[in-house]
Amino acid sequence: MATPAQNPLDLPATDPFEVAREAAAQIAELTGVARHDVALTLGSGWGKAADLLGETIATVPATEVVGFGEPAVPGHVGSLRSIRLPTGKHALVIGARTHYYEGHGVRRVVHSVRTAAATGASVMVLTNGAGGIKETWTPGTPVLISDHINLTADSPLEGATFIDLTDLYSSRLRDVARGVDPSLDEGVYVQFRGPHYETPAEVQMAKTIGGHIVGMSTALEAIAAREAGMEIIGFSLITNLAAGIQKTPLSHAEVIEAGRNAEGVIGDLLARVVTAL
Repeated sequence: MATPAQNPLDLPATDPFEVAREAAAQIAELTGVARHDVALTLGSGWGKAADLLGETIATVPATEVVGFGEPAVPGHVGSLRSIRLPTGKHALVIGARTHYYEGHGVRRVVHSVRTAAATGASVMVLTNGAGGIKETWTPGTPVLISDHINLTADSPLEGATFIDLTDLYSSRLRDVARGVDPSLDEGVYVQFRGPHYETPAEVQMAKTIGGHIVGMSTALEAIAAREAGMEIIGFSLITNLAAGIQKTPLSHAEVIEAGRNAEGVIGDLLARVVTAL
C-alpha cells in the first residue's frame, strides 16, 4: 500500500515561509485569483458565513495545496474557497484548520495563516467554537476576542524572533464589528492544549487569571498572523458554558449542535462585518 507523501513542514530544515509562498502560488493558480485581500478561518459553527460573503470564484480541496492535510475534526470542511466580496475585494476562506492537539507540530497549525498572508491578505479573521465562563453567555452567543492567554507552552515563532503582541486583536477592527452589531460582547480567549475538555478546576484557573473563553485553537494562529504583518480580528461562538460553570457533561456533539443552531445568525453577522472591514 502506498504511503502518503511526507508533509514538507515536518522536515526541520524546511523554511515554513517558503512552503507558504509555494502554497499561495498554487492557490492563485487553482482559483484564478492572483491576490486575496482578507482571509477567514472558519471554526465550528461558522461555516455558513462562507455562503453569505459573496460570489464563490473557486473551491479547492486543501489537500491539493502543499502543506495542508485532511481535517481531523467533524465540522471542518477541508477546503479553501475564493470569494469575491460585494466590495470587489477577494476573501480566502480556510476550512482546513489543523489543531495543536493533532500532534503535527506548530508549523502545520499556523500554515494556513502564513499561506493567507502570502496570498496578499492583510486582515486575518479567526473564528472558533468555545466554552464560555460568563454565565450570561448562552449557547449560540457570538463574542469578540479582545486578547488571549496561551496555555499551550508553545509558539509558532522560531529562534530569536521577538514580536510585539500589544493590541493583537485589533481594537480598530473590533470597533468596526461593534459598528455592525453594537450588542457584541468581548472577552479574553484562553487556549488550552486539548483534546480533552478542561476540568472545572482548570476553568476556574482560567477565570482567575483573566480569561472569559476557553478553547483549543486560535492563539497560536493569531501570533503567526501578527508575525506575518496581518491585522487580526477574532470571534468565538459560545457553544456551551465551560466545565464547572455548566452543570452537565461536555461533548463535541453539543458543540456541533450549538453551531448548527446558530449558524444562520452568526454567518450573517460575520458576512456583514467582513464587508465593513
